[in-house]
Amino acid sequence: MIPFHRHNRRRRLSLITGAIAITFALTSNIVLAADLEIIVTSVKNNAGNVHLAIYNDPDKFPDSDGMISETEVAITGLTARHLFTGLAPGRYAVAVYHDANDNDEFDQGFLGIPLEDYAFSSGATAFLGPPSFEAAAFAITGDHRVTIPMND
Repeated sequence: MIPFHRHNRRRRLSLITGAIAITFALTSNIVLAADLEIIVTSVKNNAGNVHLAIYNDPDKFPDSDGMISETEVAITGLTARHLFTGLAPGRYAVAVYHDANDNDEFDQGFLGIPLEDYAFSSGATAFLGPPSFEAAAFAITGDHRVTIPMND
């Protein structure tokens, strides 16, 4: 037979171990989630809005069906800002365009030549097509801020 005080000690130890495990499980998701602030600068004017799309798959960048999140934000003082929240650590790339006529489309002319300003993260540039994911990618290991100047 186990003396009462030993049983009590084992029970307390078990409760403490369980509490530590639960605390770790609850906080591990918080530690792994990161916020990404995107700041788009040098927008030509405050008309319309800026569309932002974030990607984490090189094979789907910058296809519209490959984005993990997208939004459109107002332009104030020739700048647009947005905070993506709850991102897991990894590599991401961002594509943006200025929808000056507010028609929710990236307007293109003859041969797909863009009629609206656009830009990519990490200063990646387009030449006869969009840049590669690797050219636009950056790593997120915690809260992160990316400034993207709009191309002319």
